[in-house]
Amino acid sequence: MAPTPSAEPDDSPDVYVGLEAGRAERLARERGWPTVRSLPPGAIITMEYRVGRLNFEVKGGRVARAWKG
Repeated sequence: MAPTPSAEPDDSPDVYVGLEAGRAERLARERGWPTVRSLPPGAIITMEYRVGRLNFEVKGGRVARAWKG
């Protein structure tokens, strides 16, 4: 039997767009995201979905895009 993944926080990635990257990461962790990943624009990343991970695309020190997985 596979382990049950932990539930994601009831939180919308959209609320982080426009925030300063460090502040957004701290807020995400406070809201219960176990993994927060900041990426530069155009970063090459794997496409596997990971429950509990929040991704930020950071441009000019601010979150330009945020998504789960």
